[in-house]
Amino acid sequence: MEVEIGMGKSGRRAYGLDDIAIVPSRRTRDPEDIDLSWQLGPHRLELPFLASAMDGVVNPATAVAVGKLGGLGVLNLEGLQTRYEDPDPVLEKIASLPKNKATRGIQEIYREPIKPELIEKRVSQIKDSGVVTAASLTPQRVEEYYKVALDAGLDVLVIQGTVISAEHLSSSREPLDLYDFISNLDVPVVVGGCASYHTALHLMRTGAVGVLIGVGPGHACTTRAVLGIGVPQATALADASAARARVMEEESRYVNVIADGGIRTGGDIAKCIACGADAVMIGAPVARSFEAPGRGFHWGMATFHPELPRGTRVEVGQAAPLEEIIKGPAHENDGTMNLFGGLRMSMATCGYRTIKEFQRAEVMVAPALQTEGKIIQRSQEVGMGK
Repeated sequence: MEVEIGMGKSGRRAYGLDDIAIVPSRRTRDPEDIDLSWQLGPHRLELPFLASAMDGVVNPATAVAVGKLGGLGVLNLEGLQTRYEDPDPVLEKIASLPKNKATRGIQEIYREPIKPELIEKRVSQIKDSGVVTAASLTPQRVEEYYKVALDAGLDVLVIQGTVISAEHLSSSREPLDLYDFISNLDVPVVVGGCASYHTALHLMRTGAVGVLIGVGPGHACTTRAVLGIGVPQATALADASAARARVMEEESRYVNVIADGGIRTGGDIAKCIACGADAVMIGAPVARSFEAPGRGFHWGMATFHPELPRGTRVEVGQAAPLEEIIKGPAHENDGTMNLFGGLRMSMATCGYRTIKEFQRAEVMVAPALQTEGKIIQRSQEVGMGK
């Protein structure tokens, strides 16, 4: 339904994850009977999540740890791990920067050039552990560096930027042709982000096995303020799932919808799946783990842009071991621990056994979902009132 903004402009009403609720169905299931696995190209993963390609979230060690828990850790091949032989002192420096100097300090740190030999080294470190190895590059640099990563054993390539389209126009350089590039690659490719039906549709038609959905919802992202661009995540996911259905009808090919950004709790993950996602990409929750390289801080890939940063360093703290955050057991009651136990219980409570079944769950617009009956929790800053 379109809303009139003024006499000359109207727009659709859009909804974020906090605006909707999942409606329980007529049946329930035992949590032990729930199957959270999903397929990404030739790879079957036990948990429907990717750890974000951000330097405060994933290094080779955390990528391996995420892989052993059943997820997929994505390494940023344009980050600190490929600019510095020993990134630990640099990560310490970023964590120690005063708030008012963090962005400028991060920009200076990322002036160090990318070193192809470090791309090879980092990818090999993950590959040698035996887990599925994934890494990301931006469209501007993918042709320069992807072969080094593939030769080192990369299993999944993620082509990622703030906004990605299948039809980039440029008068100064030859843009990346995603259709041609993906069709000639021997490994599956995930592309994103995007946040609209038509963009998702065109990205899916490139041959990608997955599309990242999310422009602006990330905890460390400032794109919505800097550029005025973004779509609330529930609406973006529902639109992308409609695009997936059309590609399935046209080509008999299933493309994964991956929710990327703004996810904090197990309930958020459940809502993403109910809106059509096959998996989620999460950053801040992983950055809160003891194993994350960020020392309790989290920042995005666009934070260090030399001319127009579109992200900020946020302090998320160090809350628990990675396994406790991902698989539990939880010792907090606010949904931020045992994220995929929360998803499992949500699916069981609503009676759905698989991810694809749960995509059919009924949802409703629920403005009071976060506040109804929660005045005591809010006044005491516990549970849902934190």
